[in-house]
Amino acid sequence: MIFTIAYKELRMLFLSPLAWILLAFSQIVLTWVFLGRLDAFLEIQPQLMQIANPPGVTEIIVSPVFAIAAIVLLMVTPLLTMRLVAEERRNNTLALLISAPISITSIVLGKFFSLLVFFCIVIGLILALCISLLAGGALDFGLLLSGAVGLFLLVACYAALGLYVSSLTAQPVIAAIGALGVLLGFWIMDLMASDLDGWMLYFSLFKHFEQFNYGLIDTFSIGYFILFMSFFLAITIRRMDGERVQA
Repeated sequence: MIFTIAYKELRMLFLSPLAWILLAFSQIVLTWVFLGRLDAFLEIQPQLMQIANPPGVTEIIVSPVFAIAAIVLLMVTPLLTMRLVAEERRNNTLALLISAPISITSIVLGKFFSLLVFFCIVIGLILALCISLLAGGALDFGLLLSGAVGLFLLVACYAALGLYVSSLTAQPVIAAIGALGVLLGFWIMDLMASDLDGWMLYFSLFKHFEQFNYGLIDTFSIGYFILFMSFFLAITIRRMDGERVQA
């Protein structure tokens, strides 16, 4: 049932122009960043050849692209999550959905997985862009895979948080603004966190993502991402289960 709901949500998403616009927007921005980094790499390549163990294309081009993708998807996610619950509540279809003989967990996870599929498409296109560098050089596939996994975990956290905010209101615009505000709060926390110490360092989504983007697969960061997702999915399920009881 989870996959049935996910398929339905994904189909509705791609039937609307919003998904295609956001997909095109993200790829245009990331391609522009990719080409800019490539141009910068070609300019400094003669100097790099004079250094022992110089950084390669993966460090100079791919890692910054993943870092920019984290910010771009932060802006894109609220526009995707706003419709998942808030729009159904506004259109009076949510009451029919939660009254159906389907568990609330299946409904929430189905909507969540549909977003993950969309993000997998975005990350897949980024990987295809990066793999094109093989035409003129070598890639560090370990660092490339680490960055992709980190980005996936990060956007999954975005989706879980956005889904919860969407469950709190019947106005998609308010849901989008609320989710964006919370995600920007985490970004500000990242800017305020010290590189060496500080309690905010442990709660910053982006600091944990940076570990992956540097090629460091940290079990603490993995655990943090999983707990973050699980927490917001659990309170979303609890919120919608309360609506079912009241209905």
